[in-house]
Amino acid sequence: MVIKSIRCKTLLTKSRLPEVDYCINPYIGCLHGCVYCYARFMRRFAKHTERWGDFLDVKINAPEVLEKELSRHPKRGIVLLGSVTDAYQPVERKYKITRSVLQVLLKHNFPVSILTKSDLVVRDMDVLKQLKDCEVGLTITTLDGGVASDFEPRTNSPQERIDALKALHSAGIKTYAFIGPILPGFTNLKAIFSELNGRVDFVMAEVLNTRCGNREDIKKIIGEKYTELLPLYNDGFSKEYWAQIEREAKALSAKFSIPLKGFYYH
Repeated sequence: MVIKSIRCKTLLTKSRLPEVDYCINPYIGCLHGCVYCYARFMRRFAKHTERWGDFLDVKINAPEVLEKELSRHPKRGIVLLGSVTDAYQPVERKYKITRSVLQVLLKHNFPVSILTKSDLVVRDMDVLKQLKDCEVGLTITTLDGGVASDFEPRTNSPQERIDALKALHSAGIKTYAFIGPILPGFTNLKAIFSELNGRVDFVMAEVLNTRCGNREDIKKIIGEKYTELLPLYNDGFSKEYWAQIEREAKALSAKFSIPLKGFYYH
C-alpha cells in the first residue's frame, strides 16, 4: 500500500447527493479495500497506478484550506464527511485530519453528517457533542464477521461498528445505520434491524450497484467461497427483486419503529 502526504487547493465542494449540501474528503483513496466499492472511479483522477484500495493521499493542509474557505462565508449547509473516501481511515489515528476539520466546522457552526465504517469516530465524541447539528452513520452490510472480512477486508468488524453506534447514541448524538450496499444472499435485514434497535435514530439503505467496475471482483469472492450464490449473481437483480427487498425493509422499519429515511436505487 502507498500512503503519500499532499497539499490540496480546495476542500469544500458542493454536493449532488441527497440530504447534504457540501462534501469534504480529507483523503484521496481508501485503504478499507471493500470489494464492492463504488468510489473506484476516483482512481482515474488520483494519478496513481496502484489498484483502488491500495493507495491513500493525506491532505495534510485540509484544516487550513477549510478555514480560508469558510472565512469567505459560503451559504451555510450540511457538510458530509466522506463521500468518496472514509474520513476515518486507519492513518487518521496519526494525522488527525478529520478531527481538525471537525473543529473548523464547529468554529463556523456548520451542520455535519458523517458516514464511516470505523469505530475511530468515537474518539471525536467530544467535538461531535458540541456541534449544534450533527449526525453520525456507520455502514452495516452484514452482521457476519466472516462475510464482512471477505467483502470489507480492512475495516472494523460489524460488532465494533454496532458498539460504536451504541456509544454515540448513548452520548446523545444522532446516529444512523447505512445498510448499503445490500448484498443479496448475505445481508440479513431482519437481523440487522433487530441489532440496531435502540441504537440508531434512523436507517438508510441502498441496493448493490454492479455497474462501476466491481462486478468481477464480487463474483470472484462468490466463486471461491459462496458457490451456491453464483446463479443468483449471474442472473442479476431485477427491479422487482429490489422492490421486494424495499418492501421488506419498510415492514421491518415499522416493526422495530426505526424510520427508514431513504432506500436508494441506481
